[in-house]
Order: sequence, then structure tokens, then C-alpha cells
Amino acid sequence: MKNLVACFSASGVTKSYGKRLSEILGADFFEITPKKPYTAEDLNWRNKKSRSSVEMSDPASRPEIVGTVNNMGDYDRVFIGFPIWWYKAPTIISTFLESCDFSGKAVVLFATSGGSGFGSTAEILKPLLPPNAKLSEGKIVNHISDRDFEKWAAEYLK
Repeated sequence: MKNLVACFSASGVTKSYGKRLSEILGADFFEITPKKPYTAEDLNWRNKKSRSSVEMSDPASRPEIVGTVNNMGDYDRVFIGFPIWWYKAPTIISTFLESCDFSGKAVVLFATSGGSGFGSTAEILKPLLPPNAKLSEGKIVNHISDRDFEKWAAEYLK
């Protein structure tokens, strides 16, 4: 089974977990990069007019990304990582899902969070995938020990 780890990281935290996951799995790594990088002010969730607040209040928001996975057909399973924003995936994840063909893929979510769980993430993302893709809610990875993270990742090597 060939794996890909794709992740969006606004501050570098999620990327560090994504890189570790790709190393454990021997998977390829793809960084979901916004065309317009997020600034600290863009990420100020207390400001209702900040870029992230505006994007998250609009379900149709699709921030542009740089590049895409050109060889998606090579992968059987794709791990998608992101920080939890407002109890769900940032809308840039929707952009990514709509930019690739996930037909027949197993998609496993993982996230970092300041304290919340996945919330409605899987319910929101599932309709963006083809009917024959299998979506699994994985783990909030920054709330588990390094040992438990490695144990969770290793389950996908079986």
C-alpha cells in the first residue's frame, strides 16, 4: 500500500507531525501551501474580520493553493493533516480535496488543536470526496504522547 501525507500548517505545528508521520510510514509528503501565506493577523480568531475568521464563516470559501499532487493515482491511502479551526478543517482543505482525484482512496484525517476535537469535520469533508473514497477520522495528534502517536501511525503499516 502506497501512502501520501498531505498537510496544511499555518504555524508549523501540523507540518512537524505530518513530516514525522511520513517518516514512520515511509510515505511521500506534500505540503498544502496557500497561494497567499497567512500572517499572524490573518490567524487572529478573536478578530471577526481576520482572513481566517472570514474564510471559516463562509462554507463556500476556497483559498487558492500552490501546486497539487500530480501523481495522486499512485497512492492507495492519503493522510490529510490540518489545524482545527472553529471545530472543523480550514477551508483550504476543501480546496485541496477538490483539486485532486480521490477515487478509490482511503483518506485518513489527522489534526492539531488547541483543545477541541474534530467537531463536524468529517461530515463537512465527506461530500467533497467521490462516493468510492473511504474517509476515516484519525487522531488529534498533539494531544497524545509521542509513543501513542508512533503506535497509531504504525497501525497503518499492517
